[in-house]
Amino acid sequence: MNFKKFLATTALAACLPCMFVSPVVAQEEQKEEKEEGYIFTDIKVLPVTSVKDQNAAGTCWCYSGLAFFEAELLRMGKPEYDFSEMYIVYNTYMDRAEATVRTHGDVSFAQGGSFYDVIYGMKHYGLVPEEFMRPGAMHGDSLSDFTEFSNVTDPFVEGITKNRKLQLAPDGTPLWKNALEGILDAYIGERPENFIYNGKEYTPQTFFESTGLNPDDYVNLASFTHHPFYDKFVIEVQDNWRWGTAYNLPIDEFMEVMDYAIDNGYPIAWGSDVSEKGWLRGSNMGVVVLPDIEAKNVDKSNTDMAHWTGLTTVDREKEAQNKPTPQRWVTQEERQRAYDNYESTDDHGMMIYGKAKDQIGNEYYIVKNSWGKAGNYDGKWYASKAFVRYKTLNIIVHKDALPKHIKKSLGIK
Repeated sequence: MNFKKFLATTALAACLPCMFVSPVVAQEEQKEEKEEGYIFTDIKVLPVTSVKDQNAAGTCWCYSGLAFFEAELLRMGKPEYDFSEMYIVYNTYMDRAEATVRTHGDVSFAQGGSFYDVIYGMKHYGLVPEEFMRPGAMHGDSLSDFTEFSNVTDPFVEGITKNRKLQLAPDGTPLWKNALEGILDAYIGERPENFIYNGKEYTPQTFFESTGLNPDDYVNLASFTHHPFYDKFVIEVQDNWRWGTAYNLPIDEFMEVMDYAIDNGYPIAWGSDVSEKGWLRGSNMGVVVLPDIEAKNVDKSNTDMAHWTGLTTVDREKEAQNKPTPQRWVTQEERQRAYDNYESTDDHGMMIYGKAKDQIGNEYYIVKNSWGKAGNYDGKWYASKAFVRYKTLNIIVHKDALPKHIKKSLGIK
């Protein structure tokens, strides 16, 4: 044997014991890595009321809207409240039915709604404590089930829109309104005209006034390019049937508002799209991400990004289901395309009340949902900033949650 080859072979053999990893050790390391999953460190957590469960009712807009205002009252140093969602839902159903009839069916009649429905409802009809109008009470449950209810109300309202002339009661009230109120009374419950709360008598309106909430202090924000920035516009989604307006901000300033709000103690009512793959299911239910599946930001150094970009697209997507990975940071144009192509819709209303990071440094917002204590965090969800940047339709915040320069740009005092 050639002496140089002998030395090289001997050197390699000497190194082998150090390089060799037994299959058992490798499997244990893989198992440990797999079991690690997502690990979050909460950075800022604002006070909120308990997690509710909308169950089989498409009324997330009301659950999240009232959760937001309950959190606002905690921020203001007020007592903890539990407002009745069904009271707001009842009044909203009546208003939406009237809008549907008046437009001969061009306004859709459905369970969905917007945060503005809650603001409008508080201002015009007041509020009621949960104990005086509970979900599910009319069918012997503690949770709502709108399945049969919708099967009754939807065709009823559709039938009214087909009439060429409406029948009126002697006092001039359309008969369909009396009939719909009867359906709502049967399925949701009658609206209390007055009640005793903490030893004092209230009407819904005086109870609302006693909370100290001012609906005019809250602003609706969005970020789209088909309307001028810093102006108000109507977000064109079916559930914005009241045609509530939103201030339009560039996406970077929009995200600045969200960070500023949480950092300064203000909760956020959040409207988003939950139909995405980024809403993880199974063992990671409770996590919302936007992984950079295309891995365009190639980094050739010895980093986690280098590992990530070395995977196939399929492997990247699979890995993102199990543990933190690099996130995709979209442009304003990408957001707009998703909205215009019906990829981003107003699926769900929630509330943001904190910030967190995962173990590789990705930033998240902490979300209060209305699906009960589902998921790994008892109803708390972690939505990556990347996802929120891409899939947010709109937010509601107190006007003082806006940075001063943005307030000035929007003409808000």
